[in-house]
Amino acid sequence: MSVEPTAIAPPEKGEEKLYLASQWRLMWWKFQDHKLAVFALYVVLALYLVAIFCEFLSPSDPNKRDAKHSFAKPQRVRVFHDGKPHRPFVYPLVQHIDEVTLARTYTEDKTEPQSIRLLPKGDPYRMWGFIPLERHAIGLGDGKRLYLMGADRLGRDLFSRILWGTRISLSIGLCGVTLSLILGVVIGGISGYYGGIIDTLIQRLIEILRSFPTIPLWMALSAAMPATWSQIRVYFCMTIILAGIGWVGLARVVRGKILALREEDYAMAARVAGVGEFSIIMRHLIPGFLSHLIVTVTLAIPGMILAETSLSFLRLGLRPPTISWGVLLQATMNFRAVNLYPWLLFPVLFVIVTVLMFNFLGDGLRDAADPYSH
Repeated sequence: MSVEPTAIAPPEKGEEKLYLASQWRLMWWKFQDHKLAVFALYVVLALYLVAIFCEFLSPSDPNKRDAKHSFAKPQRVRVFHDGKPHRPFVYPLVQHIDEVTLARTYTEDKTEPQSIRLLPKGDPYRMWGFIPLERHAIGLGDGKRLYLMGADRLGRDLFSRILWGTRISLSIGLCGVTLSLILGVVIGGISGYYGGIIDTLIQRLIEILRSFPTIPLWMALSAAMPATWSQIRVYFCMTIILAGIGWVGLARVVRGKILALREEDYAMAARVAGVGEFSIIMRHLIPGFLSHLIVTVTLAIPGMILAETSLSFLRLGLRPPTISWGVLLQATMNFRAVNLYPWLLFPVLFVIVTVLMFNFLGDGLRDAADPYSH
């Protein structure tokens, strides 16, 4: 009795595309299924675009003072004037000082709407420090100032200062994580690959560093910086401090992955072929868990941002005239100022949104790192 062979149906077009896709393409498809992470990715990219073009996007010079608008309240954007449609505009603020208490109050002059313009001429600035320009993304033009988020004690536009602070706060997180990534990959890779006494010494060093309370350690290292240093030196020193403490967790992750992969066939084959040990770590073992490394780095960035914000808020990090979110929050240390001028807390909103978006992005990348799971 003969048995005819069973015909095997050819794979469908969608399945064939799935079989032929690379690991990175599978991760991208899995990442796209996480809608919140995709949204967070766009928000993070927008924040970094703001950091790159903050001079152009700011309505005015963030350091320009105006005593007539000290603690000016946020101007409300309107589209109706006297019951009729109008292009987006704001009403100018008129300052009033109480003769007894000397308290400042502001009222809107509703007789003279000021239209918000695109690309108006405003305070001159240098794009990225070397391109002289006068055009801003939005503004009122004619020397008038727009206070979308109010003003601080010196009458400086808070919205412009927050945009400028985005550059410092986001870049210090990115630079700190980059340095900690290099330290974590190199030290963790050596620890996991060689093992023995080297692994023991490195792990004991990591345990010692992790045993210190984080905030007091940051405060001690920051307080050691001379007060006469320029803000550029303070910025780089802050980056080194944050990276010098943040690499320990990443090194543990790298060590664990190296221990799991160093006995794989391809690693043994590279060793037999005479490939150098450092090359084996960097070219053969690290790529095997690069996706997990990206997730870890993404989740570490908000920690760096919060660390810089905390240190600058405590006046142990960056100091004026440097503008960062932490420096801007120094004005909120006075409870009376926060009670009377709540718009000084707007930088907190940017910090919260940024940290949340990075966490959502990290969650999506964590799921995408294993595209075969359901």
